[in-house]
Amino acid sequence: MKLTSKGRYAVTAMIDIALNQNNGPITLSLISERQGISLSYLEQLFAKLKKADLVSSARGPGGGYRLSRAAGDISISQIIHAVDEIVDARKCGGKVNCQGGEKCLSHELWGELSELIDSFLKGISLQSLLDKAHVNVKEIKFG
Repeated sequence: MKLTSKGRYAVTAMIDIALNQNNGPITLSLISERQGISLSYLEQLFAKLKKADLVSSARGPGGGYRLSRAAGDISISQIIHAVDEIVDARKCGGKVNCQGGEKCLSHELWGELSELIDSFLKGISLQSLLDKAHVNVKEIKFG
């Protein structure tokens, strides 16, 4: 079970937008520069994020991306699923063919772990991450 760069970058980019969208739509080139993520990779991710209705876009000068709804209404699980990322601890991916075409002895354990991870990520909103980020920024500035 591994969360790939696709899911990590999508979450990071969404946090960047949430932190900065008060200044207007955010371009992918700004996110790329600030977060060190390839522009072409961001373009692929944002096509999926837009299709999942997590972001909206504006074209032309002053254009870019914004969250399509409040940060508190977007879960980390939604972001990860939007970019076709699956966090599954099962070797078989839920197909019940783990061991020579049959269900392995620990299949249920890994299935339950996968459900717990997804439930955990559903319980974390983008806003909760923003709130933590602001606390950390204050600690650095004033600590």
